[in-house]
Amino acid sequence: MTIESTTAKAVPEPSPTAGVLALAGFEARRLLRSVPVLIALALHLAWIIWHTHDSYDGFPALQDADRDTQGTPLLVGLAVLLATHRAALRSLRWDTERHFVTLVIPAWRRTVAHVLSVVPAALITAVFVGVQFGWESLKPGAVGRGSVSELLVGPLTVLLFGAAGVLMARWLKSSVVAPTLIVFLLFFLVLGTTPGDPADDTRWLFPVVGEGGSETLPSDLLGRPAAWHAVYLLGLALTAGLLAVLAGDGRRIRSVRVGLAGAVALALLGAYAQSGGDSADLIAARERATVDPKQSCVQRGLSTYCAFPEWTSRTGVWAEVVDEVENLAGGTAHKQPLVVRQRVEARYGLSADSTLQPLTGAHEVTVGTRWGGPRVPEFSAAVAAVLVAGSEEKGVELCDGRMVTVMWLALGWQDEPLDAMRLVRVDDSITGGAVVLGPSYPLSMSADQTDVVRELLTRPRAEVTAQVKEAWTELTAPGVSTARAAELLGVKGITEKDGCEE
Repeated sequence: MTIESTTAKAVPEPSPTAGVLALAGFEARRLLRSVPVLIALALHLAWIIWHTHDSYDGFPALQDADRDTQGTPLLVGLAVLLATHRAALRSLRWDTERHFVTLVIPAWRRTVAHVLSVVPAALITAVFVGVQFGWESLKPGAVGRGSVSELLVGPLTVLLFGAAGVLMARWLKSSVVAPTLIVFLLFFLVLGTTPGDPADDTRWLFPVVGEGGSETLPSDLLGRPAAWHAVYLLGLALTAGLLAVLAGDGRRIRSVRVGLAGAVALALLGAYAQSGGDSADLIAARERATVDPKQSCVQRGLSTYCAFPEWTSRTGVWAEVVDEVENLAGGTAHKQPLVVRQRVEARYGLSADSTLQPLTGAHEVTVGTRWGGPRVPEFSAAVAAVLVAGSEEKGVELCDGRMVTVMWLALGWQDEPLDAMRLVRVDDSITGGAVVLGPSYPLSMSADQTDVVRELLTRPRAEVTAQVKEAWTELTAPGVSTARAAELLGVKGITEKDGCEE
């Protein structure tokens, strides 16, 4: 009889790290399935689809588009804060905390798991941000370059808010804290995303720092400490998470205390580095870009187009507008060489809008850094004013019947000229007097001039073009009255003798 001996196999001890990761995965799945987070993510995605489809009129500058991804993740962050707070308090609400002492995972490790459960929500936000920015960058009219640091703000905000939710649960242990905190944050963040004083460095202590101006600057003139701001947010998120672990019975864990010290140092480093303000080199570069910019100039047809390096690809669409306007003009203006100069007021940074002074040189036209939508008829009006008056400086002073010719040239070539007329006027109207926007100083139209132009835009284009070319000399003569311009173009009922009186 043979007796076989058996050796019991050693059962490996459970790994605390594996347990923490398993619990973190479980909590992450619950968090992503919670109603507030699902609603917030759905709204974020819906906003991306609705907004990005026609944002920037199809001509985005990527140094603006990256900042455009930062606002909506705040909503996701608030939802994650509420969800992580409730999850961390679940054992207290259900009175199961006393049973956890029998588990191999102590309280501080369970807190680590709750903090780690925020990471998937932050990663999903990062995917949404990438989709939004990628969509913008793939548009045929996109120019410039974005910043990875700016794109990180949204995901890092979600990470920070989620960690703050766990911290509040471990620190105060009250279910009413999170809703109260969310109300406070909504008020706080609304104030924090407003531009404030650009010289006030404390605005960079907010998660999202908006800019009040509508100007688009070359990417090397932005002056935003985006990289240090991302470091600051990461440091805050790590600090909140490690403070939560510390409050969750992790005080005796040396690695937690060391990590907390490092996280605080990281946040302080980012806060200090982002508060330096504009450097002397940046201020000098902005001055040069405004007063004497270094640009690339290309010849297209008879005209020359000078642009900042990031915008040279747009000279083609500018040339198309110039050609369309000149095709409607008569006399020498029909083949007049122009110099189109891209200009920007960069001396005051992104948080201020300033009107550009009109160019004084003969046949020079200003074009801005934005394009599409209203910018097209605005540039068209600037080109038309220079063709009629000879320069921008003289064009902005037009107030007589020549405005009829200017606005016909500016709008007559467009597919929907009356819609373009609305876009170019401050009050979005096609009746009465109004201010006409342009890349530099605006123009102005009287009520009778508006009536004449509106009627011309409803007639066949070829018919009006022939009339304008035939009477070009008189239509563009200084002092011609609106009534005379209307008579030459066959528009009846106009009695205004001198539009300058208005």
